[in-house]
Amino acid sequence: MYLAANNFGNSHPDNQRTADQDVPSAIAWRILDELDYGLILVDPEGRVQHANHLARQEVARGRVLRSDQGMVCGATPATRDEVQRGIRAAARGRRQLLDLRHGAEALPVACVPLFHPHEGASASVLLMLGRQPGAQNLALTFFARAHGLTPAEESVLRALCQGCQVDDIASGHGVCISTVRTQIRSLRDKTGASSIRELVQRLAALPPVVPVSLAMGPRSAAQ
Repeated sequence: MYLAANNFGNSHPDNQRTADQDVPSAIAWRILDELDYGLILVDPEGRVQHANHLARQEVARGRVLRSDQGMVCGATPATRDEVQRGIRAAARGRRQLLDLRHGAEALPVACVPLFHPHEGASASVLLMLGRQPGAQNLALTFFARAHGLTPAEESVLRALCQGCQVDDIASGHGVCISTVRTQIRSLRDKTGASSIRELVQRLAALPPVVPVSLAMGPRSAAQ
């Protein structure tokens, strides 16, 4: 796998990378680990070439995706076939969006080919896992730290981003509604947001980055 840097703006030619210059694989792995989405790199047969930390956690839970002798697969016979079809189609250049389900559990997965059509079949396919409802938004934690929010304010902000109303937040946190309103005013003051709507929109636009590197180095299979 390689990541080729594009030429941006009017950069000096000496600082530009051409498409045939490879980024070291260890750096590529760390890039995947810094993204706040589960990412699994597989070959056209579904053998795992690398999985970032969030993907390893998801596969280890075995809710919808599992690992079987180094292969990523669905948790049921039906989803096994669906995952294989998606990977093989992506290896032929056709992007796929899978809606994998196992009982009450659901997981959207995008199968992305990592090659240009004129290059022939792909040696690798990237599986991009959807973020699960209720999962910790690590970018929100990063945002909270950057703006000096207290743990209580961060908790209120997280609830607002999940669509909770003020009275629901107060009840869930065991505090008065007036306390939550005070925390919201503090949130707006610290972040410079003119409204809660603006603040939530800013959170939705954050880059999917983790606050502290959890990269563990190259891994050849999901665990």
